[in-house]
Amino acid sequence: MEQSSKKRLINVLQGKAVDKIPCLSVTQTGTVELMDRTGAAWPAAHSDPEKMADLALAGHEIAGLEAIRYPYCLTVLAEIMGCNVRMGTKDIQPSVLTHPFSDGPEKLKIPEILLEKGRIPVILKATEILKARTENGTDYEVPLIAGMEGPLTVFTHLAEIKNCLIWTIKKPDYFDVFMETCTEICIEYANALFEHGADVVCMPDGGIVGSRMMPPSVLEYSVKPFYKRFCKKVKGPRILHICGDIGDSLKTLSECGFDAISIEEKVSIKAAKASIGDKARVIGNISPSQTLLLGTPASVKAEAKQCLSEGVDILAPGCGIAPRTPLANIRALVEARDEWYNEKN
Repeated sequence: MEQSSKKRLINVLQGKAVDKIPCLSVTQTGTVELMDRTGAAWPAAHSDPEKMADLALAGHEIAGLEAIRYPYCLTVLAEIMGCNVRMGTKDIQPSVLTHPFSDGPEKLKIPEILLEKGRIPVILKATEILKARTENGTDYEVPLIAGMEGPLTVFTHLAEIKNCLIWTIKKPDYFDVFMETCTEICIEYANALFEHGADVVCMPDGGIVGSRMMPPSVLEYSVKPFYKRFCKKVKGPRILHICGDIGDSLKTLSECGFDAISIEEKVSIKAAKASIGDKARVIGNISPSQTLLLGTPASVKAEAKQCLSEGVDILAPGCGIAPRTPLANIRALVEARDEWYNEKN
């Protein structure tokens, strides 16, 4: 009996057997073609819950991905903490313009009634809309994957990357205060997403880890404890996504409690599985730029089948899907997975 896409994903995250490997995206899925088909385009879809839901659902109903992933940026928590945000355009994601705590954490505090601030109510409402649309009057169960910034991302938005790195050496107490505050914000937000209907949260974080600018000792002793706290306190499945070459960091990251780790194409799937063992599942890692954006359905299928052959647990892009990615290339992902199973039999 074929499993629903939701059951399949949850089983994989729990380390259970599945009928076939899930094919989805744990990172952003909004593309210009999907915006044009739904009438739900950026930047409006960042702030309107109906448009956010329409565009997210299109990633499944039109593009064929086996999960619904939303929202489409990593600026939500930074904005409520005081960063000015440029909301972008139809094909450019929002970005942080200011870093209000570059001088230190003296005035840093968690806002009162956090969940009513900024765009958080929009995303929680979009979650409810998507939950209703995928449960009422449908014959399928599709998992909702809510994306959210991690504490390191919020930290670097608030204080800039250079300060984050300098303080790891010169002012470790500053580093700890920021990580403490940002982790607590992430925990509260993640649990709210689950309470409103999300099935999984994906936390893209730690780009400075993947860039190798952060010493391994800082990851082990100053970041890992906060990741472990996040995983312990968040009441649902947790995925960590980190861009860059995180091969040397995977063992440490796998000990934090995440159910899965999403890797980009710079990381070998075989090496990742060897480092992680059975402590977490591996997600990835088709190139979103060279293959999905610039390639053809044939090249997408070739890379996808290679990922499957190397033992990936969930087939997915290695990072967010570029807005100008052709729809045919996204559809080729599920087609490749199905062809791979047919070729095996």
